[in-house]
Amino acid sequence: MFERIDEKRWAAYIEANQPRFLDELYELLRVPSVAAQKRGITEAAALVKRRLIQLGAEVRVFSMNGGSPIICATIGNGDRRLLVYDHYDVQPEDPLDLWVSEPFEPTIRDGKLYARGVADNKGNLMLRLQTVEAWLATQGDLPISLVFLIEGEEEVSSHSLPTFCRTHADLIKADGCLWETGYINIDEYPVITCGAKGIQNVELVAHGARIDQHSSIATIVPNPAWRLTWALASLKGPDERILIPGHYDAVRPPSAADMAALERIPANDDILLADLGISSFLLDVSGWERLRRHLFEPTCTICGLTSGYSGEGFKTVLPNTARAKLDFRLVPDMRPSTVLQNLRQHLSDEGFGDIEVIDLGGEYPSRSDIESPIAQAMVAAAEATYHRPAVLYPTMAGSGPMYVVGEERGIPIASGAGCGYYGMQIHAPNEHIRLKDYWLAMDWMARFIAAFGA
Repeated sequence: MFERIDEKRWAAYIEANQPRFLDELYELLRVPSVAAQKRGITEAAALVKRRLIQLGAEVRVFSMNGGSPIICATIGNGDRRLLVYDHYDVQPEDPLDLWVSEPFEPTIRDGKLYARGVADNKGNLMLRLQTVEAWLATQGDLPISLVFLIEGEEEVSSHSLPTFCRTHADLIKADGCLWETGYINIDEYPVITCGAKGIQNVELVAHGARIDQHSSIATIVPNPAWRLTWALASLKGPDERILIPGHYDAVRPPSAADMAALERIPANDDILLADLGISSFLLDVSGWERLRRHLFEPTCTICGLTSGYSGEGFKTVLPNTARAKLDFRLVPDMRPSTVLQNLRQHLSDEGFGDIEVIDLGGEYPSRSDIESPIAQAMVAAAEATYHRPAVLYPTMAGSGPMYVVGEERGIPIASGAGCGYYGMQIHAPNEHIRLKDYWLAMDWMARFIAAFGA
């Protein structure tokens, strides 16, 4: 399957260009392209566009209803057409005091590269472009046609992408889609996923007095912090079951194929617990029951709580507002709009109709066939690169716009060919990758191109 690759020329080119490849990655990492705060988005998009033009790709940039630039680029003339989805936006860098080095100044320590967005998703984005460059320089023409779809709103539920995909469906027609993620698990096995959970993001706001008050009047003035706390407590019980009526009505149980795939995934609870720094998992689950819950159960997560004063020292204050940000991870066949509607109804029925519910966007869950040609090509490429079995997940526990990019268009999706690893700390302080994984992921990507084009 991989006889087309001249391994010697490939390795020599990668080694000779490693310093430049890292400089290109650093340039992108230094751009604080935080979608939630609309920072650095234009600059990051321009940088990605420039790099694609350098490859010789035909590049088009779209803005849907004033949203962040969506880049669509094509290169290669092979019969098989591969869509590659990535994003250039990142999560906020907070809390800054927990970073060992500046989040937007790439820093290498102990063979690891630290920066916000290096694992999610700028590292994968850049190494895939660099792989195409190296292929053209050492192997000749691409055996496939590549379509890069790169957006800047993935971290805020990809608001513009559904409109783009439906308006320009002809541009993203493909035989398969390579998803943004790709990583090595805690056993050092390459991981491939063929699905994603959906998500519904919300903010709940409790209102009190017109402005903050002296805490001595808490006997007669409502405290929105308590109000919000009681409302949040109504959403989930100590047994982790979500208490919103109708929440589980649309949940599709795992299929026989799902469970068969699950049984092939190493559990290794002890290693994971040690890495997380905890003594047990929720509800004391373990083994394949832990994996089943992780991949096939919906969630309700409080992502942030703010109210009153939490700075140094003490301040006796009765806050005038309290806010909580939540995400609901969804499994097939749940729908974000239904989850949001059920949440509003539940709060009203429980006497919390005064709590403001702000819709922060959502995405449908999605699944692809784990036996699809793209999934099998990714498995073959992974095993040829790492010389150990690939681990094939029917879905990942995270979310992304997989439904509108792939499932809605009948395009099978697989993740892989990425530089992440189990300890990369995405969405957290000190996000990083191991440099060795970056170079191996380029080999993985090259072999995948060869396998998919065979």
